[in-house]
Amino acid sequence: MKDHQLRAFVQVAESGSIRSAARTLQLSQSALTKALRELEADLGAELLQRSWRGIAFTDAGQVLLKRARFALTSLEKAREEISYLQRAARPRLSIATTPLVAMQVLPRVMSEFEKLEPTAEIELSEGLLTSVIPDLLQGRLDFALALANEKELPREIMFEPLREIEAFPAGRIGNPFLGAKTWAGLRGSRWVLNLSSGSQGQMFLTWLERQGVPLGGITRCASPHLMAEMMRRTDALGFCPRILLEDAYYGAGLQALRVRPLPSAMTLGLMMRDRAPASAPAMKLAELFRAHLRQRG
Repeated sequence: MKDHQLRAFVQVAESGSIRSAARTLQLSQSALTKALRELEADLGAELLQRSWRGIAFTDAGQVLLKRARFALTSLEKAREEISYLQRAARPRLSIATTPLVAMQVLPRVMSEFEKLEPTAEIELSEGLLTSVIPDLLQGRLDFALALANEKELPREIMFEPLREIEAFPAGRIGNPFLGAKTWAGLRGSRWVLNLSSGSQGQMFLTWLERQGVPLGGITRCASPHLMAEMMRRTDALGFCPRILLEDAYYGAGLQALRVRPLPSAMTLGLMMRDRAPASAPAMKLAELFRAHLRQRG
């Protein structure tokens, strides 16, 4: 397998057709098709199926696509790190973090990291598992800080626990359900929850179902800021990490309910792809997050 063959193969997946891939790579369709056929011959397997409907990947093609994306991303990161060592290029990092880390720790970490790597270019994204796991597996992220159950993660993902995150039902000050002390007292309430896979809201809902506690109406919301506004401006209840409720900005106007019992805390941890060496700048940044999160724990 050669670099240009893998790039051609991955670009077909990204573009959706050979014509579009050839245009993106600035190649003729015949040159790109030749690269794909050489790749299939080298592997001894059909990778693509062509029909009037377009391009489809065989089972072998799906396996190669997953590995090829990671391989190409790893090579690109190697080039970037070598340029960094030679001081020929600024370090480039891509990380994902949960909103609670962004509000509590990120500003201090970034300020300290800027002193260590003043020219660094950093891409930030939100640490929802539905996007974090694919991005880590394909090498698009250097690392992520997210809430997760280690037992439910793919074996290719390394998870380093940093602290436990408690969460409570909460609503606006003056919410008619604030006085409830049992789940029965919340009958008829409406909720706004993040129910994305692996989220604390999804864990909460699963726990309630196991307890036999029915919830009222639910508004699904993946944005913590929209959730907070819904809770502040309506009678909707949410399930919020304690450190967010205690934050002077996020928690303004919100109050935890005294309902018991509560589900167990979730673990916030550092996630990396196993056996994928992190760059020196990424390790510096990860160490700053470790120090601050453990200190606050």
